[in-house]
Amino acid sequence: MSQDKQPLGIELYQSRKKIHPREINGFFSRLRKLSLFTLLGIFYFLPWLNYDGHQAVLFDLPARKFYIFGITFWPQDFIFLSWLLIIAAFSLFFFTALAGRLWCGYTCPQTVWTELFVQIEHWVEGDRNKRLKLDKQPWNFNKIRRRGLKILLWIILALWTGFTFVGFFTPIRELWYLVLEWNLGSWETFWIFFYSLATYGNAGFLREQVCTHMCPYARFQSAMFDKDTLIVSYDVARGEPRAAGKKRREEIENVGDCIECTMCVQVCPTGIDIRDGLQYECIACAACIDACDEVMISIGKEPGLVRYTTEHELQGKKTRIFRPRMVLYMVALSIMIGLFSYTLLHRKSIAVDVLRDRNTFFRVVDSQTIENVYKLKIMNKGDQPQQYIVSAEGIEGGLEVVVDDNYKDRQLPPGEVLSLPVKVRAKTANVTRHIQNIELKIHVVGDESTVVTEETKYFGPKK
Repeated sequence: MSQDKQPLGIELYQSRKKIHPREINGFFSRLRKLSLFTLLGIFYFLPWLNYDGHQAVLFDLPARKFYIFGITFWPQDFIFLSWLLIIAAFSLFFFTALAGRLWCGYTCPQTVWTELFVQIEHWVEGDRNKRLKLDKQPWNFNKIRRRGLKILLWIILALWTGFTFVGFFTPIRELWYLVLEWNLGSWETFWIFFYSLATYGNAGFLREQVCTHMCPYARFQSAMFDKDTLIVSYDVARGEPRAAGKKRREEIENVGDCIECTMCVQVCPTGIDIRDGLQYECIACAACIDACDEVMISIGKEPGLVRYTTEHELQGKKTRIFRPRMVLYMVALSIMIGLFSYTLLHRKSIAVDVLRDRNTFFRVVDSQTIENVYKLKIMNKGDQPQQYIVSAEGIEGGLEVVVDDNYKDRQLPPGEVLSLPVKVRAKTANVTRHIQNIELKIHVVGDESTVVTEETKYFGPKK
């Protein structure tokens, strides 16, 4: 639209209005705080926990080792991470279809850290009314002191968050001494300050704007909702028509329970009015439920004007929890979690690939014996050096495995790969077919339970 045709009095852009959510106490508020302390406790204290001689959780990228509670993962185990991400995605679909944006309201890092930053702001600057009043005040000593203290605490928290994050990749005790000596490497320095800046920017400055403008989940959540999904909703039939003030309410026939106190708006971290219906900005934190219930109880009304409910229930219909999509999600999740757990628990400490010698099908050792040559790629996925014994079976009369003397007593360090040439010999008379299937078995010396079996082809003379 050109400048001369633009209607007067209409602004195309509006500056952000800072949101100061009111502190509220209730069941869902306590649940959010419990989630906050639990998740932040895990994040901040887990790197300091040792397990089996190592940091309990350490992603040692230079050494290509990932320690997770006594289990060492290598780049070859990347399939486990992929599997875990798929399970997480299906879990998100399941819980979103079941109860809306539970992830956003209780466990999303953006929500958790924003809640922590808001708590610091509340502690330094006071409750909502005091913060609003402080915003309008001119800059004076009191405002500078309070804002300065808040920003200082935010910066300290952001830096500690960045330090803790890097502590998952560099042993955190070693990292602590490097910080004290101001001897950090370039990458540690970059990531500490980058993650600190991201934490401060997202949780202290952007806040709800991340949820409403940057997060893609807010945009496609409606595709996972249906009329049986639990969502935070305002009961229009019960609340309307709304009115404030005793005299005004007496003048309206069949007045609703909503008294226009706007408490549901004041406690909302994204600043929406839940009475306008479900909006993509709603993160399902349920703060409005706690606020409304408190007001309803105070005026002698039944709680639940704003509550977790479904569209079908609001329409007077029956809600179906176990509907086809939910059953499919549960079955898929159960199968994936079961297979993931089984594979993880039965994960072996070695990985083996068998490569045949492609220069010749077989070799004649003498008039009665032939041999096939293979190269075994063996990786030690354990924490200790390993030694191996190779055997073979699959042909009547037995198979003899010959290993070069240089490899017989060799121990393979953790994380290393051994290229082991082996010769598998058989009596010519026992090789009845040109191509037969045999099994190569690799045993870990000192660990009878760890045996890897690989099937391969054995070639002999054409009959």
